[in-house]
Amino acid sequence: QVQLVESGGGVVQPGGSLRLSCTASGFTFSTYTMSWYRQAPGKEREYGTRISSTGSRTTYADSVRGRFIVSRDNAKNTVNLQMNDLKPEDTAVYYCNAWFIGSKDEYWGQGTQVTVSS
Repeated sequence: QVQLVESGGGVVQPGGSLRLSCTASGFTFSTYTMSWYRQAPGKEREYGTRISSTGSRTTYADSVRGRFIVSRDNAKNTVNLQMNDLKPEDTAVYYCNAWFIGSKDEYWGQGTQVTVSS
């Protein structure tokens, strides 16, 4: 059974930091591209960042570039998102996504809430 379980969400003040983790099981994690998406209240889900299966390549949306850092540990089947200098507009549910490039194999986690508020 495929599972993606996010953790690490919470409430943080503007300018603060949070580290999200996503732990995968039920598929060959090291062969999947991993991404983080987010969905703010009343808005569509949007792409945040992506890391290749080996971790050698990363991409970021303009909205998070320079503040967020994605990493992965294939030995532990985890992908992490270090979020720095958080802003109120970063408030959203953050979702972990796994995608096998060139296929329709794609999985989503249940999401973890991040709230940035003073």
